Amino acid sequence: MEWWGIFVNKSFINKQSGIKLNAISKLMVTVVLLGVAFLSVFLGATPASAKTKVALKTYTQPFQNNTTSLSGQSVEMSTYFIKMDYWDVKKATLNLNYQVSQLSSRQLSDITVSLGGVKFASFRPNKQTGLQTKTIKIPLRLLSGENELKISGQILNRAGKRDYRLTQTPANWLTVDNRSAVNFQYALKAPTKNIDAFYDHFSGPDTIVNRDAYIVVPNQANNAELAASMYALTGESRVITTENQQIPVVQMSNADGRAADYQLVMAEYQHLPARFQKLFKRADLRNTGQIKRYDAKGKHYLVVTATTGTLLEKAARFVANSELMKESKHPTETITAGTQTFTSTLNYDGKYQLTTEADRITGANHQERSYFVSLPVDRNNADGLTISIHLRYARNLDFKNSLATVYINDTPIGSKRLSAARADNDTLTVALPKGMALGNSFTVRVALDLPMSNTAGTQDNTHTPWASIEPTSVARVKSAPGNDLLFSNYPNLFLKNATYNDIAVVRPQTMTSTDYQTLTNIFNLIGNYAENNRGTIKFYDQQPSKHVMADANVIAFGTPKQNQLIHHLNRHLYFKYNDTEARFLSNEKLSIEQQYGQTIGSAQLLRSPYNRKKGLLVVTGARANGTYLASTQINYQRNIAQYKGDAIIVDPDNNHDDFRFKKNKLIDTSLNTKQEVSRHSQELLYLGIALMVIVVVTVALLLLLWKHGSLRRRRKETTHHE
Repeated sequence: MEWWGIFVNKSFINKQSGIKLNAISKLMVTVVLLGVAFLSVFLGATPASAKTKVALKTYTQPFQNNTTSLSGQSVEMSTYFIKMDYWDVKKATLNLNYQVSQLSSRQLSDITVSLGGVKFASFRPNKQTGLQTKTIKIPLRLLSGENELKISGQILNRAGKRDYRLTQTPANWLTVDNRSAVNFQYALKAPTKNIDAFYDHFSGPDTIVNRDAYIVVPNQANNAELAASMYALTGESRVITTENQQIPVVQMSNADGRAADYQLVMAEYQHLPARFQKLFKRADLRNTGQIKRYDAKGKHYLVVTATTGTLLEKAARFVANSELMKESKHPTETITAGTQTFTSTLNYDGKYQLTTEADRITGANHQERSYFVSLPVDRNNADGLTISIHLRYARNLDFKNSLATVYINDTPIGSKRLSAARADNDTLTVALPKGMALGNSFTVRVALDLPMSNTAGTQDNTHTPWASIEPTSVARVKSAPGNDLLFSNYPNLFLKNATYNDIAVVRPQTMTSTDYQTLTNIFNLIGNYAENNRGTIKFYDQQPSKHVMADANVIAFGTPKQNQLIHHLNRHLYFKYNDTEARFLSNEKLSIEQQYGQTIGSAQLLRSPYNRKKGLLVVTGARANGTYLASTQINYQRNIAQYKGDAIIVDPDNNHDDFRFKKNKLIDTSLNTKQEVSRHSQELLYLGIALMVIVVVTVALLLLLWKHGSLRRRRKETTHHE
């Protein structure tokens, strides 16, 4: 502060002048100096604090919907996004990417955005064709934990230059691109010392996208520690909302894992580093496992440990239960063999509620609502679906032209005309046509045509046509277990009743960092579908016994030199290795050049040679990187959805091919016979009744003829002639 030095040198002490200040002047100078000092501190505080101000974090949450096209004069769609409770949101912005019909009138068409039922922005499309982008600031007061964002409007055209009668044609459409997103700017609230706070941050979408969440195990983890880490990983995969990201499982020596802000450490006590062992008393771990929070050097840890593998796996099941983790508002949790750690489940009864609250539709003419129905992944529709739509609607409609139609995956399956007499309580029930069996997920679309009557057209807006789809609307699904040994049915093979179906994992004896990436990929998708943690996962570093191979659902991964089971299975593989197991060989489906065969990876669904009613997944490559490449095709639903065969080949340039080898795709042919009998049970019943009627009528005729002696006379006549 140069001005301060000048002031002191020139105005306060001038030793060269020899002036002596009296007491009053000294007092005045002191007061002035104190005032100046105060002002300098006060004024200097602002720029100093500005320099130390923490920079805001950003997170962009894409729409969960696919690119969606809406038709009709009035259009509407809903999407959902979340706001984490540990965000102190400073700004939220909707980035809407959309396109409207080239024939629409930009002066008449409009789009409105609402959040939680509260409208906050309206606009007209720009006078241009092609994809448009609109950035809209979202009022922070409307944000909650879970948010429903609704985009609605009217897309109108004109019949002529001077004709303002609005018509509804296929040209009335709005397309909302899936690159639309909500962007947050926020300050991060640090987690407390409690387990639930760590869990919220660890599972947060921003944490996962920023690669700040890791599951950490010892460098040479044993089978129990690997199983525990997979319970934790699948428990996280089940609840996280990021579709293209996952939580990696890594070794303690992994640099990325050590740098992460949130680390879930899973290890038996004797394998923990000393700094983590100090957190526990060995005596407290005699017959228990423990979960403990710990912070150090800006990093946040949750340490899960026990002295035995059995108790460690029990503690891992606790971590895999999101309900228990959110309820743990304390820094330490103790788990015993008797602790109830299983995840609560809703029993599947074949009935799915389409909407949990009345879905009100407002506006004339064509209106639509869509509902997504998802069966447990180990089951699919068995040709027995019925949809019941419970409706209420306005009485001012033109009932001669009003209609309700139900679509399944864009295929119309039934319609019904609306009527004034049933306006307060109407039901439309439709059945899926025979032979139109669906997979384990489908979309129900309800289309309503709500034209206004001539008299209603002169009334005010309070009488605008409306309809309501009630919560009693349901889909009743007759389902059956998935029975195809193909990737179109993956990972059904490894799930039963929405949990792990006795999974046996045969791993390399020595795991590399690449092998951990492979393992993470394999179990990430399984975790997406495992709705509870009751099933079992067991790891083997040697080939399991014949009993295990016959009874379990086996996953084997690694190179044939790393994994003895894959070595022994080579003759059963669709893509086989050469004698030295250094590369894949060509076959009738694919020609493979020698060096190319050393770099590719393959995932194959085999019929188990140990049990013909079981399947077996092999994820392999001549090198560890090849095995990893194969696993990248079975880690997310968007990847596995493109494969319909039983073998996948992937190369380092991400070229991938799908092949079908087995002629009989069924896992258990006897199960299919039972399904066919069940599917045609009604026809078989009618056939049985018809046969019984024929037998009864035949017997009755014979008795009647016998009674009247016709048969006896014929017998006598025959005897007489002889």
